[in-house]
Amino acid sequence: MRVLITGGCGFIGSAVCRLAIAEIGATILNVDAMTYAANAANVAPVASDPRYRFLQADVADADAMRTAFAAFKPDFVMHLAAESHVDRSITGSAAFIRTNVVGAHVMLEAARGYWEGLDARAKERFRFLHVSTDEVYGSLGADGYFTEASPYDPRSPYSASKAAADHLASAWRETYGFPAIISNCSNNYGPYHFPEKLIPLVILNALEGKPLPVYGDGRNVRDWLFVEDHARALFAVLQNGRAGEKYLIGGRSEKTNLDVVHTICDALDALRPAATRRRDLITFVADRPGHDHRYAIDCAKTERELGWRPRESFETGLQKTVQWYLDNESWWRPIRERVYGGERLGLQA
Repeated sequence: MRVLITGGCGFIGSAVCRLAIAEIGATILNVDAMTYAANAANVAPVASDPRYRFLQADVADADAMRTAFAAFKPDFVMHLAAESHVDRSITGSAAFIRTNVVGAHVMLEAARGYWEGLDARAKERFRFLHVSTDEVYGSLGADGYFTEASPYDPRSPYSASKAAADHLASAWRETYGFPAIISNCSNNYGPYHFPEKLIPLVILNALEGKPLPVYGDGRNVRDWLFVEDHARALFAVLQNGRAGEKYLIGGRSEKTNLDVVHTICDALDALRPAATRRRDLITFVADRPGHDHRYAIDCAKTERELGWRPRESFETGLQKTVQWYLDNESWWRPIRERVYGGERLGLQA
């Protein structure tokens, strides 16, 4: 099983790479441009394995992608490379269009050219999994869930760019018969998460005694998915999903942002007590522009057809996550000091 994985030095991609080597037994080519959120340390646990290969290249570079396909000859593709932070997309949308839209187009075309040259058996087996987000569906009210049939309604430059990529993958299936599959996931969390996102940002700010920013009133709701559960789901989709189908992947763990912050504070107070309780650091700040109220996924199709279930509850997954950050200051300290120190992003000028 030979899998070309894009964005494999990022948060979700590196979890996929680690799982591919440690549990799946696949041979992989990790293609990553190594932008700010990528980190070679994320794949250090498997980088010395002979089944692991790495190529530093941009998914929007058509020549580099065609060459990668020709040299590696994958059975499957998992396309995860993306700019993913909503706040950054508000003030710098161009990078999101280049990587998420142009990059998806380049990958689809490179993969289609490679696929068309395969023999009949390899062509039938080949799959291209485009990994996307539930944010393409917009905002839910107090009730209901996103399903595979939900209409698209992106509200941010980030979600619009991912929606465009989803539509490209779907169109390549319908126009060319290309065996694309789309997955849409809820909010991921876990080890190796770049600390611009809510959970790692709050963990590190709380450890350093800094304010814990909560947007608006903190009542926005997200469905939380442990990243290793997501990686297992992606391999279930890749190996057993049907070409042309879409699969939603969620953790069945809806929490308000304020509940998440409270849970992190309480976990840290128990594991590493401080002079004052961490909840006292919570600071309500101006809301994000266009902040979607609620996301929630109905992942019944994925569970039913592929036999996948999340192994972690939010409580067990968050406990593991907090403990990982306590145990791995050597990973996050250089990021905080040299790349991103926790400052507010996404504010309009």
